[in-house]
Amino acid sequence: MTSLSHFLYFFLFSFFFLTGLASSSIFLSNEIFESRGSAGRALLESRTSCSVEFEFKNYTIITSRCKGPKFSPVACCNSFKDFACPYADAINDMTTDCAITMFSYINLHGHYPPGLFANMCREGMLGLDCTNVDQATRISN
Repeated sequence: MTSLSHFLYFFLFSFFFLTGLASSSIFLSNEIFESRGSAGRALLESRTSCSVEFEFKNYTIITSRCKGPKFSPVACCNSFKDFACPYADAINDMTTDCAITMFSYINLHGHYPPGLFANMCREGMLGLDCTNVDQATRISN
C-alpha cells in the first residue's frame, strides 16, 4: 500500500510541476503587436490594469541598441526580446493593458516610429521565441 501512495504522490507532484512549467510562456505572442485596436473596439473591451509597472522599467536595454535612422532588425528585435521576454506571461494576457502600456513606454523612451517592432520582429506562428533570451537579462530586468 505504501508504494501505491508514494506513486500517487509522485504522480500528483509531477503533474502539478509540469503544469506550472507549461503555463510559463516562452513566446511573445504575435497578438501583442495588434493589441491597440480601434477606439470603437477599445470601448467595448474592458481591460484590467497591468500588474507589471512598466513606468519604472529601464528601457536602455532597447534604446542603447535599437537606433535610427536605419533600424537594424537584428539589434532592435533582440533588444526588444531581451526587455520583453521576462514579462511574456503578462504581455501575452490580452485581458490586460500590459502590451499597450509597455509599447507606450518603449515609444516614449525611444521615440520609435509607429509599428517598428510589429513590422520588424516576427519569427513564426507562435510569436517571438524567448527560449534563447539570456537568463541574466531575465533576472535583472
